[in-house]
Amino acid sequence: MSATTSVERMPREIFVPARGQYDNIGDILLRRQLLDWLRPNGPLHVYVGEAPEGYAEGLALTPDDVQYRSFRAWYTAALCSAARGRASYVFKPGEIQLTLIGMKEHLAMLPVLALVRARHGRVARVGVGSRNFAPLPRALMGPSIALSNLSLWRDAATAGYLGQGRIMPDLAFASDGRTEKRDLADEVRDVLVVSMRFDLDYPNAEWLAGVRAVAADNGLMIWCVTQVLRDDDRCGQLAADLDGYALRWNGTGHDEQEQRLRDLYRRAALAVSDRLHVLVGALTEGAVPAALLVSGKSDKIARHFAAAGLHDVSIDSAGLRGSQIRDRLQNLLGRRAPILAGLAEAQTELQTVRRLLDQVLSIESVR
Repeated sequence: MSATTSVERMPREIFVPARGQYDNIGDILLRRQLLDWLRPNGPLHVYVGEAPEGYAEGLALTPDDVQYRSFRAWYTAALCSAARGRASYVFKPGEIQLTLIGMKEHLAMLPVLALVRARHGRVARVGVGSRNFAPLPRALMGPSIALSNLSLWRDAATAGYLGQGRIMPDLAFASDGRTEKRDLADEVRDVLVVSMRFDLDYPNAEWLAGVRAVAADNGLMIWCVTQVLRDDDRCGQLAADLDGYALRWNGTGHDEQEQRLRDLYRRAALAVSDRLHVLVGALTEGAVPAALLVSGKSDKIARHFAAAGLHDVSIDSAGLRGSQIRDRLQNLLGRRAPILAGLAEAQTELQTVRRLLDQVLSIESVR
């Protein structure tokens, strides 16, 4: 009589950090999308740090997700799971500041990554971009990248700088699965949204005149909005100077503020901002994005839209008259159909990225 032994296989536990700038709803858009993608591949162990309740709710964590506020507890759990051959690790999406502080995750997690890989787990980074491009941080990133099974960067400059991996659209371009699908091209649009960074020069009189003019030409109400709490005072000032309305925020109820923003973006014909994820979030709700920069020194928005196949959405307003700014914004409005078509292509590409990530994480652990 022969005996047979059955081997039970189970999905690996996926350790993923989801902490970010707690006053920035854009960070929630990225992290929630990744968590939604990861959940079917195994139990999530999510590090949120000292996140306020609204931030955690905005991430839409489920009762089955194991949530950690203590880094030490999360790190220890990751090491123990990796040692048992049950762990995979996925880096958080978004921007890396390539400084010693900004690279903390990529350096501190090296022991976990090495143990995960030694026990045949998987390591992935999806939708990551660099803010700066100095040689020393690039060298320090080398071991972390070498231990990754998959590296997908959200702009060409980062991919060229770090030298390994491929380019993908930013995760925020993905359609929001929590809202019902609609025909974005057919909706009534009666709003022009404005949101500008608090830490850059305030728009001059020509900038303000150009925005007011394109709103008047198209019968649009101007709404200034706060998607990043640090921008809230600027939101109020812009609303006053543009004779518009203000959708402000006190930093609580992140999920509720996101819904208020989405409701307004669904009415917007045009979104004017120097915040990447204001423009991306508004675009996913059907608004034409216009990166109307006070100074053209930064190419961040252009780089990330180009990675999604969307070009010429940035306008350097320095030295332009109000009438010229109006004309350039009007030109963007006239490109609405091809811009929405480009968004649809980017979302299709993101579904391909999701399938690739699923394939990488499909390895199972043996109980």
